[in-house]
Amino acid sequence: MRYAFKRLCALLLTMLLVSFLTYAAFDLISGDAAVAKLGTSATPERVEALREEMGLNRPLAVRYGDWLRGFLAGDMGISNSYHQPVRDILAPKLRLTLCLGLMSFALIAAASIPLGVLSAGRQRFEAPRAALNQLCMAVPPFFTGILLSWVFGVGLKWFMPGQFPDAKQNLAGAAVYLFFAAVALAIPRTAMTVRMLRSTVQEELGRDYVRTAISRGNDRGQVLRRHVLKNALPPVVTFLAQTMAEIVAGGIVVEQVFVIPGLGPLLVTSISNRDYPVVQAIVVILAFWVVLAGTAADLMNQRIDPRLRLGGAA
Repeated sequence: MRYAFKRLCALLLTMLLVSFLTYAAFDLISGDAAVAKLGTSATPERVEALREEMGLNRPLAVRYGDWLRGFLAGDMGISNSYHQPVRDILAPKLRLTLCLGLMSFALIAAASIPLGVLSAGRQRFEAPRAALNQLCMAVPPFFTGILLSWVFGVGLKWFMPGQFPDAKQNLAGAAVYLFFAAVALAIPRTAMTVRMLRSTVQEELGRDYVRTAISRGNDRGQVLRRHVLKNALPPVVTFLAQTMAEIVAGGIVVEQVFVIPGLGPLLVTSISNRDYPVVQAIVVILAFWVVLAGTAADLMNQRIDPRLRLGGAA
């Protein structure tokens, strides 16, 4: 429990630091909001009055505190382009991006762990396996997405490329559409995870405790499942946490390819329009996602292998 408490405290501290740096950076980038709102032809008196009204004359730390309280309460500000609350704009798009990311992660975990263990225990077809693995890692997700859209969308008509179904009216159609986008995201990361797990499992298979267990008559498969896999998983879990974070970044491009109305297209449009309240909220959410994935990986590794615990016994 002590280790988990330390990790959660570190999580909160990191999120606080990330949110402050993001707020300070965008506060600097956006310049004088009063001048931006009134225009350069406004009188200094009018600009000063608006700055006072908007609270821009207050110290940065005070303004950050107000912003953070509002953000935690769901008030992320007003979009400069859409003139709507940022929360209302982000909510439906965030759900789609999270669904895409979680679906892709589930595919990676479900495919890579059995394939990695299976390939570690078999040395046949080494050259074709390595070539296929390298090919899957080398092909970028956006290109795979284009191929999947052409084969299954244009060719087989399993979905209509560029026309994402409304999930409220056609949940199955939306799920199929997201599935192919998730496959495009998952293929290269699955190949990387298989390669890493295969390497760690083979390293564990060469250790003395494995040879001793097998020499005593234990079934090789049981030793692999109960001991080898448990000891080989921690670096893979850490890698999967990094994958969870990178899926979001890769999903921005894949959403553009499949024309999925998630955070990706909104982020690109908001950057082009200099809609800083929207960009700021998306950056903070994505940063929180990355930090949370890393903390979850640390806690899972501690449960898998208590020797990794920092600071002694729980």
